[in-house]
Amino acid sequence: MDTTTPTLVDSARATHIRTGRKIEYLSIVWTSLEGVIGVIAGLLAGSVALIGFGIDSIIEVASSTVLLWRLSDLPHADEREKLAHRLVGICFLALAAYISFAAIHDLITHESPQVSYFGIIYAGACIIVMPLLARAKRRAAARLNSDALHADSHQSDICTYLSVILLVGLALNALFGWWWADPLAALCMLPVIIKEGISGLRGESCSHHHAV
Repeated sequence: MDTTTPTLVDSARATHIRTGRKIEYLSIVWTSLEGVIGVIAGLLAGSVALIGFGIDSIIEVASSTVLLWRLSDLPHADEREKLAHRLVGICFLALAAYISFAAIHDLITHESPQVSYFGIIYAGACIIVMPLLARAKRRAAARLNSDALHADSHQSDICTYLSVILLVGLALNALFGWWWADPLAALCMLPVIIKEGISGLRGESCSHHHAV
């Protein structure tokens, strides 16, 4: 029997874990920039959709950090994971409450956001980058046979979906002056954000992460 086989398998798995961690670090860096830029651009333009998307991205960073615990095999990661997801869930529900209040307020008061061409470019960039990150995560997940990493790839898919909603709202406001498209786009994000929040309160990620 070839006694080197287990060693080779362990070595290959360690390599794949390192690759998975690098992808997660890249995802965290991008999503952090995505969040900060979105919030700043949203505040400058008075766009509820941009602010909401930016805050959602910042919360996703916390969710991705939980997965890094899994890939790092840190002590007591299992015990901390559920608590972390619950805190993330609370943040998502707080975001949903903010979006509901701000968007409805803007619709009632007819408070129109400024046209944000930078926001349009930003949303377009997110639509391009997030599917690439999702694909990279799925490839790494397949090599590791990792349900957690595969589930995290769906986070990137969700971010792509929210980016599309954001882009439509910003574009309609810029092209046709439909000011109401921005708060309406923000409200369209609510089902996804609320679902993430509820899953988080259950001690899960929005995509039901399991052990690596």
